[in-house]
Amino acid sequence: MATWDDVVRTALALPGVTESTSWGTPSLKVGTKMVARLRSEAEGAAVLTCTLEDKAALVQGDDPAFFTLPHYDRSAYVLVDLALVDDAELAELVEQAWRLKAPARLRREHDGG
Repeated sequence: MATWDDVVRTALALPGVTESTSWGTPSLKVGTKMVARLRSEAEGAAVLTCTLEDKAALVQGDDPAFFTLPHYDRSAYVLVDLALVDDAELAELVEQAWRLKAPARLRREHDGG
């Protein structure tokens, strides 16, 4: 079972990520751009930045870890149930979220060039 601490640990290993808050909950940002945030400890769901195409594929797939709510339906964020998500997939999604928000310089630094 993944936790918000796992999301934080994965994200902080990426260049330029800092801990912050968004809408009164813990979040992770690169610069001023949100990569992820915790909806609430009680809900155990993370909000991850993604493309609309990836969101559709995740939400319409068979994995119950991914969902949306009406508030997020038109936004490029997918909700992730941390109790259900596979650890490796979560790490991949956190990095993808970072890549969407990180400037090219930081992406190059991370990729070794």
